[in-house]
Amino acid sequence: MKLSALVSLPAALLLAFPVLAHHGVAGVGGAALEGPGAPVESASSSTLPEGKTLVFLKLDHAAFKTFNPDPAQPESDYSQFWMAGIGYGFTPWFSAYLFFPHHAKVDEPGGFNSRGWADVSLMGQIGFKYDQGFSLTPANESLDDLEDWHFTVFGGATLPSGNPNLRDSSGVIDPGKSTGFGKPAYTLGMTASKMIMPRLTFNAEASQLMFQEYTYADNSRMKFGAERRLNASLAYRLWSDAGRRMRVDGVIEVQHLTLGRDRSNGEYEAATGGKILYALPGVRFYWDKASLALGVKKPVSTWLNEADQQQGGEGTEKYRVIMSFSYLF
Repeated sequence: MKLSALVSLPAALLLAFPVLAHHGVAGVGGAALEGPGAPVESASSSTLPEGKTLVFLKLDHAAFKTFNPDPAQPESDYSQFWMAGIGYGFTPWFSAYLFFPHHAKVDEPGGFNSRGWADVSLMGQIGFKYDQGFSLTPANESLDDLEDWHFTVFGGATLPSGNPNLRDSSGVIDPGKSTGFGKPAYTLGMTASKMIMPRLTFNAEASQLMFQEYTYADNSRMKFGAERRLNASLAYRLWSDAGRRMRVDGVIEVQHLTLGRDRSNGEYEAATGGKILYALPGVRFYWDKASLALGVKKPVSTWLNEADQQQGGEGTEKYRVIMSFSYLF
């Protein structure tokens, strides 16, 4: 059930900090048609142009495997994590973002469903490049400049605006079904990207999401385990039309997620934590200043602690559908 509490940060980070994937639309016009591509979900190394605003919407739909066929013991069926956001380029090398997540966590018939707005998130990103030395991302780059290594560092925090004390029909608080952490959660990470061929872009992300212990209304205490992500992707420009300012990229991402054990009332909890390797093939469409990304994410290898008890969490998905739309103005 840890999954239901973890995606209110982007990191992933985010999404965990995943929503920074919309950076692929930052280079508009000819540069976007001929320049680097962007992942579907992972954070990229593109900052927003100075004075420009980005709006976006993302959906992460996770459908879970079920372990127990007994209808008297309902399990998690699916979760939907919506994310609306806005970003602004304060300088060519610094962008800031504000995220508004909404969660829906649905059980099989007879179970407990929860829906609601989750913790608001703030994020900042600094971009720089390497070309005979490191420098902050400049305002304008030629196509040759776009072939240099580009990097970002990013960090942010959630604000406790969701409801951490959500109760089920029997009045019991389930932290995994709640829509808030109760205290800020923090993320820190970095990215690296390079056009390794005129049509092919490599992107990598490393990040960590950290939680604080929170005391719930029933006096129980919970601290979710930290998340560490190592992601890599390749984006290949399949087709572009300069006249109509359109482009289609094929993308393949490999994501490695390490989850720490949760701690309840100071004790490590069973059936939490582990490692998961995901594969995410997808496509990204560009049209003028808009971008639409679609992908299907599946676990290909899992090393979960007490895996047979982790139904409804990361690593036990049948699949996840990732969709995002962004527009720059």
